[in-house]
Amino acid sequence: MELNGAPVTPDDLAPLGLVGYGHFTSMRVEDGATRGFSLHLDRLVRDCREVFATDLDPDRVRDHIRHAVRDVTGPVTVRVTVYDPDIQLGRPGADAAPRILVTMRAAPPAPQGPVALQAMAYARDLPRVKHVGLFGALYHRANAQRSGFDDAVFTDPGGVISEITTSNIGFITTEGQLVWPRAYMLVGTTMRLLARARDENVVTETVTLDRLGEFVGAVATNAAVGVRAVSRIDDTHWATDHDLIEVLRKDYESIPPEQI
Repeated sequence: MELNGAPVTPDDLAPLGLVGYGHFTSMRVEDGATRGFSLHLDRLVRDCREVFATDLDPDRVRDHIRHAVRDVTGPVTVRVTVYDPDIQLGRPGADAAPRILVTMRAAPPAPQGPVALQAMAYARDLPRVKHVGLFGALYHRANAQRSGFDDAVFTDPGGVISEITTSNIGFITTEGQLVWPRAYMLVGTTMRLLARARDENVVTETVTLDRLGEFVGAVATNAAVGVRAVSRIDDTHWATDHDLIEVLRKDYESIPPEQI
């Protein structure tokens, strides 16, 4: 755990926990490389302008990540959080000097097994930004798990599906076409990489809960585990061995990692 390339102190982390104002990106890093690294940098630069109204130097971010993972062996999930320890609760609009916090943990095995989802009406604050305000999303994930599911998938009050707690979701048609929801959500890096790799086969549509029976499968995607089959949403169940799921995994795994 490093802040601007130096060891982190409790005083450094206290404002992040107590004020909770910042944004981040997470990536799976192996042998000093990750898929879609340039997209992660673009996200951090874009979100810094939105959250702190200031520019972020992507080369500085790259340097701090390189320094933090210099001695790492094996796959790790690296989280890069941008926040300003000097920002006060009463003055979040003050001129900011954001710092770069790099943390890591062992990466989960990939691929992961199927995931069962419970639909819940909820939208994250400012969904297009990957910000640190995760309480609402994690609260719904916790409730889904207490109800016997693995995670939550979010809808608007009318049942229009947007995203999973920390993943995107795509649906498979009977023709073998991948459909992403058309909704207000965070467009993840894995989703963007797959859409780029399969441009001629990907569409976006408004997907509602009452349309779930039209599809023959679904996948969850994020940078930590890549592509994961969805076994069900509420009482709609799908086979998890559809050919397209394995094709999507191979498409994603064939994308060359970018060196950090």
